Amino acid sequence: MGVARTRRALRQGEGDGTKPPREPQSHPATFGPETLREYALLADGERGAIIGPHGDIVWMCFPSWSDEAAFCSLVGGAGGYSITPAERHVWGGYYEPNTLVWTSRWVTTRSIIECHEALAFPGEEERAVILRQLEAVSGEARVALRLDVAPFFGTRRVRDWRRSEDGAWTGSAGSLYLRWAGAPQATVTEDGAALTLELTLAQGQKHDLVLELSTRPFERPLASPGLLWESTEAAWRKDMPRLERSVARRDAAHAYAVIRGLTSRSGAMVAAVTTSLPERAESGRNYDYRYAWIRDACYAGIALSAAGGCSLLDRILQFVCERVLADGPLLAPLYTVSGGQVSLQTKVDLPGFPGGDLVIVGNDAAKTFQLDVFGEALLLFAAAAQRGRLNAEGWRAARVAGEAIAKRWSEPDSGVWEIEPRWWAHSRLVCAAGLRQMAARGAPPELANRWLALADAIVAATSERCLHPGGRWQRAPNDARVDAALLTAGFRGALPRGDPRTAATLAAVLSGLTEDGYAYRYRVDERPLGKAEGAFLLCGFWLCLALLDEGDRLSAFRWFERNRAACGPPGIFTEEFDVQQRQSRSNFPQAFVHALLLECASRLGADGPEER
Repeated sequence: MGVARTRRALRQGEGDGTKPPREPQSHPATFGPETLREYALLADGERGAIIGPHGDIVWMCFPSWSDEAAFCSLVGGAGGYSITPAERHVWGGYYEPNTLVWTSRWVTTRSIIECHEALAFPGEEERAVILRQLEAVSGEARVALRLDVAPFFGTRRVRDWRRSEDGAWTGSAGSLYLRWAGAPQATVTEDGAALTLELTLAQGQKHDLVLELSTRPFERPLASPGLLWESTEAAWRKDMPRLERSVARRDAAHAYAVIRGLTSRSGAMVAAVTTSLPERAESGRNYDYRYAWIRDACYAGIALSAAGGCSLLDRILQFVCERVLADGPLLAPLYTVSGGQVSLQTKVDLPGFPGGDLVIVGNDAAKTFQLDVFGEALLLFAAAAQRGRLNAEGWRAARVAGEAIAKRWSEPDSGVWEIEPRWWAHSRLVCAAGLRQMAARGAPPELANRWLALADAIVAATSERCLHPGGRWQRAPNDARVDAALLTAGFRGALPRGDPRTAATLAAVLSGLTEDGYAYRYRVDERPLGKAEGAFLLCGFWLCLALLDEGDRLSAFRWFERNRAACGPPGIFTEEFDVQQRQSRSNFPQAFVHALLLECASRLGADGPEER
């Protein structure tokens, strides 16, 4: 059965069968949503899961990133998988180095309990395995378990729970099949949809639980937990960049792990695991980020190149090349991880995350033209060429991107912030930067000269139309505001170092778009910056790179340190940061923030500024 057919089948009927005896549930069906900074991420490249401080998996789509959720209590739906201390407890946790293997750690009144959590890595396209290993570190541990798989955003429920001879539970809902090993004593809840169990471990005892989700009936025995853990840990250790010259190496390595976990075997990196987490309470700005943005992929690829290059860079590069070659001047800003078109926005009937009462799937940005993606693609190709990793196909894609810029650079576009089509200065300048960088990376002389001439023409026209009387760049010909995205014209190479337009733009961003060490995109309206929207962590890291490119290393470090602290204990970043409340906002995690953190850590650790 093909993947598309399988996903359609998930929406269809429910299984039936003989049900085991039921007992009343003693475990809460759901936990209240937490602030985003409290959540940790599990990911295997093909999908991701969000886990809260009570050991509750509150979000996971299956079989792939943008499919329907099987656990969606994060946005008020059904479905979850929790392992929680049965006594009063406080929470902490940590990731194993260089991985997305998470350990929840609870201190209760009588014990210390840890639960090691992972999605078996690397993931399979039509099968996911959630590994959880409980350990009573100190004292006797009592924990409550609840498994409630509810596919298609909670509209389907498992009704045919069966316990096999080996003690594993099996069930199905439509064409979603599941198998849960390690809880043979579990009982079915009164409504027949969930399994619950209270488990007691003696001090030092460990206990494995393995949940397998599949789009096909199970034809092979489940591997032992030990083998699954061993292969997962070995896969995470493989191909980790050395990061010897990076500053904040622990955070840089964690950022790399997040990028890797969000990148499918196709080379497509999703922007986020979640949908519809509000940027501002009751603002209506809820979006679905479970897709592969070309721009975001380029940010990640450039960061991986700055970190030294690796096979993950090659995979991301291949995805971008394929899309540029396939679609040429009609390149879309975002795709599914399989390279397909993204559907336009539709509503799902769920309550939503507090402050955001709209749950959506799809993204209307799919129908927009965003010129800057061609410039970002060229910057990625140039970074790969500098590392000797751009093959003949990559050079063909670069030619196609250059031709698309030549054809379309004067058209209005929706730009980096995906808003109304206008003649945005940033879109033109990043294209000029990409053309210049590719011309300097071994292009044949005739092609290099053509690209440089086009870059000169674009910069000249942008300077004529978008240079503010104060000598800085402004957003558009009829929009005099400064924009943090305009910082990229300098450090990405649209202009030579020392250009006064770069210095004036940097000064304007610092004086007009920053607050307490964080940066905003642009001034939305007359309200104070933080009242209109949150600070954009991407912009804070851009400031780090801009200051570093200008030679102000100390100030660059200050911006780096301030912005890399804008996360919760698991070290996962969202798109926005509420400066006043010190809270994470918007979808979780935001891949390009981790990419820019990695790039900044790598460039701050270098001996000097990169040659252009």
